[in-house]
Amino acid sequence: MSEKTPGENRGLLDSLTTLAATLVAMAHTRLDLLSSDLEEEREHFFSLLALALAALFCLGIGVLLTTLLLVVAFWDTYRLLVLGGLAGLFLLAGIAAWRIALHKSKTKPRFFAASMSELLKDRQQLVSRL
Repeated sequence: MSEKTPGENRGLLDSLTTLAATLVAMAHTRLDLLSSDLEEEREHFFSLLALALAALFCLGIGVLLTTLLLVVAFWDTYRLLVLGGLAGLFLLAGIAAWRIALHKSKTKPRFFAASMSELLKDRQQLVSRL
């Protein structure tokens, strides 16, 4: 019969404890990455929302001023220049904000990109060990 020494049981327990600690650390890291990704997505969403609202506001003011410009078109001379300049300014600002919002929405990183890349690295490391 083989006798088990207390050191053998301790080695298995240490290995299991180390494995559990490693798994908990990996889960903690992944959850931390997930929360960072969610925070970035939230900030990105609110910046897009603010730009969209600014674009809509500026385009609305531009349309209103353009309408006033057409109404006043047959009146005295200098009112047209001021209204036309303001209408152009608001229209340009609205178009610029809209284009920036479109650019940001098209160039944003993939959702959970950092988490997915870290999980892929973990998977590759585990497959290479087998």
